[in-house]
Amino acid sequence: MLKGKTALVTGSTSGIGLAIAKSLAQQGANIVLNGFGDAAAPKAEVEALGVRAEYHGADMSKPEQIEDMMNFAASKFGRVDILVNNAGIQHVAKVEDFPTERWDAIIAINLTSAFHTTRLAIPAMREANWGRVINIASAHGLVASAQKSAYVAAKHGVVGLTKAVALETATTGVTVNAICPGWVLTALVQKQIDDRAAREGITVAQAQNDLLGEKQPSLQFTTVEQLGGLAVFLCSPAADQVRGQAWAMDGGWTAQ
Repeated sequence: MLKGKTALVTGSTSGIGLAIAKSLAQQGANIVLNGFGDAAAPKAEVEALGVRAEYHGADMSKPEQIEDMMNFAASKFGRVDILVNNAGIQHVAKVEDFPTERWDAIIAINLTSAFHTTRLAIPAMREANWGRVINIASAHGLVASAQKSAYVAAKHGVVGLTKAVALETATTGVTVNAICPGWVLTALVQKQIDDRAAREGITVAQAQNDLLGEKQPSLQFTTVEQLGGLAVFLCSPAADQVRGQAWAMDGGWTAQ
């Protein structure tokens, strides 16, 4: 379905970003990966799906590096057809104790980076009269949790950015939407579960059930493969009139 298209996925050397990159690659899209750590293994995983893959290690808190990444993608593939803004970080603390430098970093990486990639990608998408911007927001883009002021503020901002740019492109072949995952069993979440089990003297299974029970009525994690499948749908002709949506995939979290 996406043969000949190019997708740039930020924060895609592991976890949700890599799963979305691989899902798009399975549909024929060439991929530009981005993220920290070793890029050789994820690049090989994507190339094994029969597409071209490139990597750029832009620090998503630095606008000049983001611009260099977007120019790099255009030089390799002509333009970015599908932009997935997935890069994100987290810090948990009460607002009065929240380190200002952590606030600034979370806003920069989780929100401002999506502005920069989007503003740089949209002109070529408009010219081609086809494009997809998919912002990975969160259930926390729709509702809040305590001690996550910066993350919640950034993800609410991502949802607002999504709606505004969707309206600006509404008469074109470019669509802009957000995916709002609930709990996803990534390495970071597994560490939270393990730490909780150790702290409370309970089994890992009980800690996992307690974590889900607080927020996610299905008591099941959203999987990275499910998120990849939704991203593929949003790139399909069936989603041509899905515009400006914050699509929750959260096991019922935000239905409460």
